[in-house]
Amino acid sequence: MGKPTGFIEFERELPGNQPVADRITKYAEFEMEFPEAKTTEQAARCMDCGVPFCHSGCPLGNKIPDFNDAVYRNEWKEAYQILKSTNNFPEFTGRICPAPCEGSCVLGINQSPVAIEHIEKSIAEKAFEMGWETIKTPSHKTGKKVAIVGSGPAGLAAADLLNQKGHDVTVFERDEEVGGLLRFGIPDFKLDKSIVRRRVDLLESEGITFKTNTNVGVDIKADTLLKKFDAILLSGGSTIPRDIPIKGRDLEGVHFAMEFLTQQNREVAGATFNSDKISANKKEVIVIGGGDTGSDCVGTSIRHEATSVLQIEIMDKPPLDRSENNPWPEWPMVLRTSTSHEEGCEREWAVLTKEFIGKKGKLTGLKVVDVAFKEGKLEEISDSERIIPAQLALIAAGFIHPQKEGLLAQLKVTLDERGNVETSDFRASIDKVFAAGDMRRGQSLVVWAIAEGRKAASAMDKYLAS
Repeated sequence: MGKPTGFIEFERELPGNQPVADRITKYAEFEMEFPEAKTTEQAARCMDCGVPFCHSGCPLGNKIPDFNDAVYRNEWKEAYQILKSTNNFPEFTGRICPAPCEGSCVLGINQSPVAIEHIEKSIAEKAFEMGWETIKTPSHKTGKKVAIVGSGPAGLAAADLLNQKGHDVTVFERDEEVGGLLRFGIPDFKLDKSIVRRRVDLLESEGITFKTNTNVGVDIKADTLLKKFDAILLSGGSTIPRDIPIKGRDLEGVHFAMEFLTQQNREVAGATFNSDKISANKKEVIVIGGGDTGSDCVGTSIRHEATSVLQIEIMDKPPLDRSENNPWPEWPMVLRTSTSHEEGCEREWAVLTKEFIGKKGKLTGLKVVDVAFKEGKLEEISDSERIIPAQLALIAAGFIHPQKEGLLAQLKVTLDERGNVETSDFRASIDKVFAAGDMRRGQSLVVWAIAEGRKAASAMDKYLAS
């Protein structure tokens, strides 16, 4: 611990953002520069808490007090080595992780928690700037071949570790670019795609083979994969979205959130869309769902120059502070306002969508009603039904399970009660096959996906060595 009184001397401080009027004109990250000296001050706030609950808050088990201390001492390379020992891709988590570690930071009991996410990003970018992130090829080769199906954060983390163990790793991706949700789901203004490409290029230089535009289960059958490879990791996403099967669902103007977001990411990358473009321009937009994906739809709609954006959520409005039944170090169930919300969005809570209203096949509004949970049951509030005008509705209600048709059906792996791949120590029900990430545990955070990929890689390496 570098500065015992740091948490008393320094307040939590984060980099500022570009003014709203400037940043909504483009699809680019908008965090402003932050002096390195201020980052070391933030690292000094990490206190000698005795039991660092941030370790348990982080799914990766990052050694947070250790790298904070190194940053405070200006030993950035040491900080990088500590961080990389548990996290393959801190440049991703330092940008888009909701930081459960900060929710369990001991300092957060009665002050603002340590700015762990910012420090993590700063370490990652320092490593690239100083050339510490170099091509590392394995010292030996085992001759074993591994197939990884899905190139999201779980698949990439597993590929990285298995490659370094000396196995020949091939990653299959059905889209045209590597990265999964990182590449196609998260807007560029939160994660610039050059950051993803930088990491993928490094992994490729280290010997990993990437095969894009390859839909395993269609272009390559499961039997072929089982014959050609010694082990297979299923690391595709939980790609089947939760629908709202109500009257008017088939109206033009009602879309899943990920249809909207992936199209926009492709357009930023240079793809063109004509009549099939989902546009929020000059439209009243309603985003159904209050999570991060909904927030991403808000920011993207604002950049489309929507007339208005309203985000609705079926649950009650969260409190500003922790409630008595949500004590530290649990994840704080409090109101969160994203940078997209700050850009110009109204929000309503405890609202249920009952019907999509349309005219001549096109969406014109949503029939909604206020609701309340009473004795565990959802009840409509009388005389609260109304129609809200909308020409674009984006369903951001989460995902239910991975796609079963194709690869999973061909492999005939056992699924759990939620429709995910059932595993024991990451091993599926048939020989050679493992699973990790959303496909195994359900829709979750990028940091959880990386943790899953790391654990699955360890299990696969033991299997290949047996």
